[in-house]
Amino acid sequence: GDNLLSPLFIRFMNLEANITQLLEEKFKEPEFTDCFLVEIKIGKNNKVSVFVESDSAMTIRKCAKINRYLQHHIDEAGWLGEKYVLDVSSPGVGKPLKSRRQYIKNKGRKLKVTFPDDETLEGKLTEVNEEDFVLEYEVIRKEKKKKIREILQQTIQFNNIKKAIVKVSFSKK
Repeated sequence: GDNLLSPLFIRFMNLEANITQLLEEKFKEPEFTDCFLVEIKIGKNNKVSVFVESDSAMTIRKCAKINRYLQHHIDEAGWLGEKYVLDVSSPGVGKPLKSRRQYIKNKGRKLKVTFPDDETLEGKLTEVNEEDFVLEYEVIRKEKKKKIREILQQTIQFNNIKKAIVKVSFSKK
């Protein structure tokens, strides 16, 4: 059988490594020290999507600057030839969290966690540790005729979940 990695696959693996390296350099600059890479997706027709997050706020301006910087290097090195699409953006609402830094950024917010067996748990993200995070949630149980509200906490291992998504609630005052 031919089990050699396809040249295209190897090129993409290198591309991902190269972009990651370029970003690490960029993130040493004062304006970008609070930025971090979440994920690189390489699609068909040379479409490259780079998702970058920031501990503060990821502005359109920051994305645009990173985009120009990457484009300059990709063009110079000729990694993607003449035609490609490069999209640098922030993962945005409703996208699963990928890195520990994103959890830290979203402390105090409500998370919906999906486990490998597709069970879900929603609660407030109260703590983020090296290997796990803590969700606080409320259960209401009935005792005799009274409803008793209990606040429970559950520690969840990062490697023991399918995905976690920040639930943004817009409440009208």
